[in-house]
Amino acid sequence: MPQAEILGRRFANRREVARYAGLAPSPWASGGTRRERGIGKAGDARVRAAMIELAWLWLRHQPGSALSRWFRERVGQARGLVRRVAIVAVARRSLIASWRYAVGGLAPEGATVRG
Repeated sequence: MPQAEILGRRFANRREVARYAGLAPSPWASGGTRRERGIGKAGDARVRAAMIELAWLWLRHQPGSALSRWFRERVGQARGLVRRVAIVAVARRSLIASWRYAVGGLAPEGATVRG
C-alpha cells in the first residue's frame, strides 16, 4: 500500500513529504518573472495517484473537517480544471495531515477519528 510506504519513512518537514509524493508545487523564476508550473512529477506516481483518490474519499467521508470546508469554499459550484487543481491541494494537505497523525498523533482539525 503506497500510504504505508510513505508514512513509514522519515521526513524532516512537510515539504519533503509532499515532494516525495510528487505533490509539491514547482515554482519557476527567470529574472523578474515568477510563475507556478503546477505540481512536480518527480515523486512516486503510485503514491500521488493514491493520495488523489484518498482526497476525493476524504471530501465524501469527512465533510465536517476543516480541509473539506476549505475545498467547498474555494471551489464552490465550479467544475473541471478548478476542481482538479484544488483536489491536488487537498491531496497534499491530507497527506501532510496523515503524516502528522502517524508521527505525532495529531489528528486533522474537524476530522472524525474512529477507533
